[in-house]
Amino acid sequence: MKKRVSIPVTIIIALICTVITFQITYVFCLSRGMMTGQKETAYNREKLAFVDQLYQQNFVGQMDEEELTDMLIRGYLAGSGDKYASYLTADECDAYINNLEGNLVGVGVTVVYNADYDLIEVISVVADTPAEQAGLLPGDLIYAVDGKSAAEMGYYGTVAAVRGDVGSEVTMTVLRGDGYETTKEFSMTRTQITEITVNARMYADSDIGIVRINEFNTATVEQFNEAIDFLMNEGAKKLLFDLRYNPGGELGSITAILDKILPEGDIIKVTDKAGNQSTIAVSDANEIDLPMAVLINGSSASAAELFAASIRDYQKGLLIGETTFGKGTMQTLMPLPDGSAISISYRMFTSAAGVNYEGIGIEPDITVPLDETLKDKNFYKITDEEDNQLQAALQYLRDQ
Repeated sequence: MKKRVSIPVTIIIALICTVITFQITYVFCLSRGMMTGQKETAYNREKLAFVDQLYQQNFVGQMDEEELTDMLIRGYLAGSGDKYASYLTADECDAYINNLEGNLVGVGVTVVYNADYDLIEVISVVADTPAEQAGLLPGDLIYAVDGKSAAEMGYYGTVAAVRGDVGSEVTMTVLRGDGYETTKEFSMTRTQITEITVNARMYADSDIGIVRINEFNTATVEQFNEAIDFLMNEGAKKLLFDLRYNPGGELGSITAILDKILPEGDIIKVTDKAGNQSTIAVSDANEIDLPMAVLINGSSASAAELFAASIRDYQKGLLIGETTFGKGTMQTLMPLPDGSAISISYRMFTSAAGVNYEGIGIEPDITVPLDETLKDKNFYKITDEEDNQLQAALQYLRDQ
């Protein structure tokens, strides 16, 4: 499987820290009154203005100025070198914010951005949803939605296209198989999706509580607290956190959850463009004082990596599984005057130990690759007995 980049659907692949006002000037079309002392930059902007002038004077077709501006912004972001940058139309921005709040109308899939193919990859399919009923599978690459290219729409555009009104139809074209050579098309009816980001259960005949966290959004904190209360009431003496295929999410969510788990100390440190370093979240003295382990894999990204790194930094438990994705940048959503927005990578972040894992990932304390016989099986249909990574983590906790 190719490397995945998590941008919280919840977003998702990203930690959204704050929303700040951004004034965008009309640099993409006719007027180029730019304030710059760099001749090369001024020339490039004049060059773009000249191309626009040539089209305005000579193109025999009709240009959609709004579409032109949208595509120019997307092109600017694509050329910026910021691999997590995104442009959201006003409708896409609304859909994104609704997702962070856990309010979803869609087909029932969790997705991440796959940088190797410049497409959106399905990482999980919610049970009893249109997606599961139609036959979508984890690992599918979304190639098009209603005939529109996912590569052109980008992450947020594709996510917004999948969503819509309850009862409306959506057609999704996906690629699957070795090398993604197989193309399949699915038609589904959108429905209200109850997003459950946290699942908790006691492992059979044991004192080990298992907490599966699918992503971090504003609904996750309450669900996490309820999960912990449930497990404590059930007599849990040890905790196993499963963060496999967790693409990350919202900053407030992950810091609130870590504050509940960790002792007093720093949670997250950041470095801005100017090199200024600061601590933006700390934990109080209250903590969950139980033996712990965390399951991770190559699709554990961003906030999920912060969770894993924090457990290690404070020596709360061991990390088991496979090296994580490696996303150590934070994104901020900057609104534009018309209700659209751009997401910019504006900070590097670290856990308490001060290590940034962008492009590197976090190596587990106990490396356990998923058994080869399970590679092509729906991850969420793997039984406890089959799941060799889960069994390794359970064995570690039994020995504590």
